[in-house]
Amino acid sequence: MKYILRKATEKDFVAIHNLIHELAVFEKASGQHSNSVQQMIEEQAYFNAFVVENQEGEIIAMALYFIAYFTWVGKSLYLDDLYVKKEFRGEGIGKMLIDKIFEIAKKENCKRLRWQVLDWNTPAIDFYEKLGAKLDAGWINCDFSYDKIRN
Repeated sequence: MKYILRKATEKDFVAIHNLIHELAVFEKASGQHSNSVQQMIEEQAYFNAFVVENQEGEIIAMALYFIAYFTWVGKSLYLDDLYVKKEFRGEGIGKMLIDKIFEIAKKENCKRLRWQVLDWNTPAIDFYEKLGAKLDAGWINCDFSYDKIRN
């Protein structure tokens, strides 16, 4: 089956938002998903994304990333989410997306490419380890929600 990988545009935000929701459900965190299409439109200067379409033109996968700065290494690419719809997994789509992310990191002269994976997501962990990624279990996420920031 042929797939098309392309840079996402604002017209893709509804489909991307739907994929983000699917990802939140998959990660058992649907109650924590508060982003909206309107918010994505307003904040689109802060992220980039690639999408993959199937032959029918349906967006079936995405990789959303942004450029970050890490004090230890400098300019870096942070892959916030890579998601492939369940029925399309195992067909090389994730590899196609991660290859594109590597291409962007090289083009942008990034010193690091970073992302996170849940410790129970063994298919993703296996995929990333096959790529040669270094997984570091020593770090713990520290997050503050919008409400906590404001208070």
